[in-house]
Amino acid sequence: MLAHGELPAHGIALQQLQSATTVVCCDGAVEGLLQLGMEPDYVVGDLDSISPELKKRFAGKIHREAEQESNDLTKAISFCRQKGLREVTILGATGKREDHTLGNISLLSDYARELSVQMLTSYGALNVTRCDAAFESFAGQQASIFCLSPQVRITTAGLKYPLCNAPLPSWWMGTLNESLGDVFTVRCSGGGVLVFREYPSVTSKNPKIKACD
Repeated sequence: MLAHGELPAHGIALQQLQSATTVVCCDGAVEGLLQLGMEPDYVVGDLDSISPELKKRFAGKIHREAEQESNDLTKAISFCRQKGLREVTILGATGKREDHTLGNISLLSDYARELSVQMLTSYGALNVTRCDAAFESFAGQQASIFCLSPQVRITTAGLKYPLCNAPLPSWWMGTLNESLGDVFTVRCSGGGVLVFREYPSVTSKNPKIKACD
């Protein structure tokens, strides 16, 4: 899925987009997708950010959602559920405006309640877990953990700065950690956590960026 933020620039993110079996595009992101030499399978949104020319060109692929209670990314996620898609990778959801970036990242926790979902940026991968998860990694990989609720307690293994049943009441407190090897684990109770992992410096043909609950 491609949102109307910054186009993915890293090879891993681009590889994921180019190899996707179904590309759902938020309406304002269509032009960016065309710049990458691709076309959408579906275009979803309120259609306030797409040109009349592209509306006509992709008329048979457009799914319009006029309600204004949710943003286009959430409308696209709802469309994926309706289509029976259960594994979704979101790209283009960060960059440009900071308020949009923060809003989209915060919504990842809601999406993860019903889908296997991850968000890829130009710098790394974001995943949500609510129990125990093992994250494929590499020695020296920068990783950050963000609590989604003040009640959450976190225990980690395989990170330079381990946590043992610890809360992270402020966003910054779990940032800038570092993996010690090819996997690290995160165990949480009382709610969910958001985990960020940077990409390797050299693009891998098998990026191994998904968390396995």
